[in-house]
Amino acid sequence: MDDLTSSRPTDRTEPVPPLAGFTIGITAARRADELAALLQRRGAAVLRAPALRIVPLTDDTELLAATRALVADPPDIAVATTGIGFRGWIEAAEGWGLGDDLIDRLGKAVVLARGPKAKGAIRAAGLREEWSPESESSVEVLERLLEQGVDGRRIAVQLHGAPLRDFVESLKAAGAEVVEVPVYRWLPPADLNPLDRLLDACCAGALDAVTFTSAPAAISLLDRAEQRGLTAELLHALRRDVLPVCVGPVTAAPLEELDVATVWPERMRLGAMVQTLTAQLPGRARRLSVAGHLLELRGQAVLVDGELRPVPPAGMALLRALAKRPGWVVPRAELLRALPGSGNDEHAVETAMARLRSALGAPRLVATVVKRGYRLALDPVADPGEKYGAA
Repeated sequence: MDDLTSSRPTDRTEPVPPLAGFTIGITAARRADELAALLQRRGAAVLRAPALRIVPLTDDTELLAATRALVADPPDIAVATTGIGFRGWIEAAEGWGLGDDLIDRLGKAVVLARGPKAKGAIRAAGLREEWSPESESSVEVLERLLEQGVDGRRIAVQLHGAPLRDFVESLKAAGAEVVEVPVYRWLPPADLNPLDRLLDACCAGALDAVTFTSAPAAISLLDRAEQRGLTAELLHALRRDVLPVCVGPVTAAPLEELDVATVWPERMRLGAMVQTLTAQLPGRARRLSVAGHLLELRGQAVLVDGELRPVPPAGMALLRALAKRPGWVVPRAELLRALPGSGNDEHAVETAMARLRSALGAPRLVATVVKRGYRLALDPVADPGEKYGAA
């Protein structure tokens, strides 16, 4: 179930949280509560919509068959790609009465860990890894294996929710015998309504950023957009108005392949991702000097001289329409088209404008031009081109 939590107005004497006024989508299935708390602590409103669900395979015949095969014919090398996956494999083997045998066989193999979580799961099972890349990248694990030579070696590869086709095929091409271990699978969420709401919000520009903690989550959102005929709208939003933030380059790959520029931290950690988002998102806000005040347009709020002023959706729509041509008169008819669910009555513009001025707390920010429309009362600047710059 999705959860939309708005940040409260900040007292004038207190610093404005860095993400106040922004709305951020969360696609994570695991650790969503932790991620939401980190964002809300920084003032953001959060729209939660798991793009995936994890299906354990404790009863799956493929996992059982792979485990029996490795017990009967032990691997020379074992690659653990995720902590949750490796732990799930050991627990499933124990449930089948194969736990001790599996640990014994893996203990005689060269064990590689893709990252610290996989390393922790290996050690929790009483095993030791021989090596783990600092980059936490499967690509670096593959490069090391190929450099050392894998011809004639039997390699167990623990999957992490989706096939590692390139990884496995590269090992096979180098002469290795590969046993794939499918410990769990990623599937679409059982309830698609929250994901659809996030998708609609993204396409409508109601989100300022959307976070991804796994490549399958990004793929799931893209697949759902394709199913609903919204691929073009989603990609346009992600390329222009909505900041895609990923936990790392592997997660970002499905989006980058579609020419969607993403940001990610140097360290693939949830906290680091939030820090990156916190550093990047406020810099995308529009800033204008209007009627002696400094305006900063955020997602669903405006900072007026550093004070957070929540604005109703209709008011934000008007303000953004005015900010596209700061200082110029925008006709009522054009502003009417910008209003959500606009009809034909221009009186709706006057009503929404009155509420906007009240929300901003400084009525002179928006000037009325009799019989023509409204304009932002932009302060004079030395360069006229700056005054009339594009949005």
